[in-house]
Amino acid sequence: MICGYKKFRAGLLGRKLGHSYSKIIHAFLADYDYVMFEKEESEVGEFIKNGPFDAINVTVPYKKTVIPFLDELSETAKKLGAVNTVVRRSDGTLFGDNTDVFGFSYMLSCADIDVKNKKALVVGSGGAAATVCEVLKSRGASEIVSLNSKTNTPENVSLHSDSEIVVNASPVGMYPNNEGTPISICGFNKLSGVADLIYNPARTNLLCDAQERKIKNVNGLPMLVAQAKRACEIFLGVEVDDAEIELITKKIMSDEENIVFVGMPGCGKSTHSRLVAEKLGRAVVDTDDEIVRLAGKTIPEIFEQDGEDVFRDLECKVAENFGKMSGLVIATGGGIVKRESNYRSLCRNGRIIFLNRDIGELDTEGRPLSQRDGVEKLYAERLPLYRKFADVEVKTDVSIEKTHNAILDAIDEILFGSDEE
Repeated sequence: MICGYKKFRAGLLGRKLGHSYSKIIHAFLADYDYVMFEKEESEVGEFIKNGPFDAINVTVPYKKTVIPFLDELSETAKKLGAVNTVVRRSDGTLFGDNTDVFGFSYMLSCADIDVKNKKALVVGSGGAAATVCEVLKSRGASEIVSLNSKTNTPENVSLHSDSEIVVNASPVGMYPNNEGTPISICGFNKLSGVADLIYNPARTNLLCDAQERKIKNVNGLPMLVAQAKRACEIFLGVEVDDAEIELITKKIMSDEENIVFVGMPGCGKSTHSRLVAEKLGRAVVDTDDEIVRLAGKTIPEIFEQDGEDVFRDLECKVAENFGKMSGLVIATGGGIVKRESNYRSLCRNGRIIFLNRDIGELDTEGRPLSQRDGVEKLYAERLPLYRKFADVEVKTDVSIEKTHNAILDAIDEILFGSDEE
């Protein structure tokens, strides 16, 4: 962190900023005050001219709106016709710059996505798409095709299914409307990299599709942190080590991504979710408890009175609701893996841990399916599903302490990677 700038006034200008990470990022970068300025378009001009700031970042939808109120633009901002960084100089004049170019270039590099001599398809319009196209061009893409809301039709998408790179620069798939996807990459057989400027959720449907096909992919969080680092340098006239970008990105990921436990009934998901939540200082959610609260009856009563399908419908609803949230520890029911849609709900903002316990140690009391179908049959059916859902598998031990330590090691691995990386 850069210290000694406590009297410096910085912030973010936008319309709705409740879910922005910018304040968190700048708190890691420097000790200046960083304020969220939510304004309507009619208020932007007066705010830019007379607002209580020394420097601000600008986010959608005002990256173009602010330009007429500025005295000078950087060459990059002129070229793109978009500004995301404004500095009030000592003489009172306002200078506009654009750090998104640096941010997106860093985003591609950190994911090792090479665009040179490759065809790229960009979905979106406005300043974000212009930035993406500029970076792709500068990094040697052989062809760049842009689709906006009017031209993004299945027919046009299919014409460009030979694209090797896909970038989403649109808001489709962004929280709270996580279910959307900008395009289907089914049939994109040459695809080698997918980038999505969205960072909430951590994995959009587009990125989930790429991940399932083992295609290199990256969300917009590294870009957000990188452009903020560059903005901080412009704000203060100092240099910040690029290594800070990765450190801050990983810190935010570790704080914001949910930890989700799956496994057989009685494997210890509830116990270990509470221990992990206490260790990490997080809230804990048990999907079975939420289903009981939603239904107003116990799980055996739901199975007996309404049937398993009704229970699974409630389970899907709970998974979708809490999967959208961030920073939780979530213990799931043993059969949550039976519906594939639950994977998308849980993985968008979460990392999934499979707790694998020996069959003979599983508790079946109060568990309708374990008692009805037998533990051995359920385990045989569900084991491949647990492993399909999971980012990591932890074999539970008779010692709760040993299992807990193994889980914490697994969390460190999936959130931070190994020391060798």
